[in-house]
Amino acid sequence: MSYFIYETKNIYYQVTGHGKPLMLLHGDTASSKMFEMVLPLYSRHFKVILMDFLGNGKSDRVERFPADLWHSQAMQALSLLEHLDFGKVSLVGTSGGAWVALNAALERPDLVEKVVADSFDGRTLAENFAPDLGKERAFAKNNGMARQFYEWCQGEDWETVVDLNTEALLACADSKIPLFCRPLKELRVPLLLMGSREDTMCRKDLAEEYGQMKEEVPDCRVHMFQTGGHPAIGTNAECAAKVITEFINE
Repeated sequence: MSYFIYETKNIYYQVTGHGKPLMLLHGDTASSKMFEMVLPLYSRHFKVILMDFLGNGKSDRVERFPADLWHSQAMQALSLLEHLDFGKVSLVGTSGGAWVALNAALERPDLVEKVVADSFDGRTLAENFAPDLGKERAFAKNNGMARQFYEWCQGEDWETVVDLNTEALLACADSKIPLFCRPLKELRVPLLLMGSREDTMCRKDLAEEYGQMKEEVPDCRVHMFQTGGHPAIGTNAECAAKVITEFINE
């Protein structure tokens, strides 16, 4: 297992495959394990970088997550890119990881080639984000399949990780913290927005939100799958890999 030190703490990462470097960024309450089943679809074409953000998976734990969690995780990802020194790397972020990928590109376009932002709410959190999140997490913690997923990703302390993540996201919503460190119109790398029309964990007007984002970002395209749940990279695995691979190799 490989680790690098970020602000005195160990962050787990792994590199597999050959070709252009591609970093996959996991979502909230998950870890890099969420990509285990789809990894072969990417490692045959790319040098794939996986990481567990601080407090998740095999990385060191933290006492709390900051309210600007997605920007904090973006800085972790950028620190790993500097550590690896692979040159410009394309980023694929899914769910919460999509905000991470975009923040990383806004902060350091010199390190980022392209961005794929998959299955996330876009420029703002959905109107009922806070109450919906509370209900969703309460249900998930008592749902057998969700509990298995959490434990698979996080280990025995999964409930603490989920609770800390929930607290951070509720604080973000309550404080109305900007989701991006800079205006999206300042993004200087190509962007692919991806999602599924049947995804019930994203805002209902996701296609419309993506369309409006496309008008703001200088180089942006949108791909919406007609079917599939959350996230698209998993529920439309083979088709999503084809779309992402073509986008990065253009």
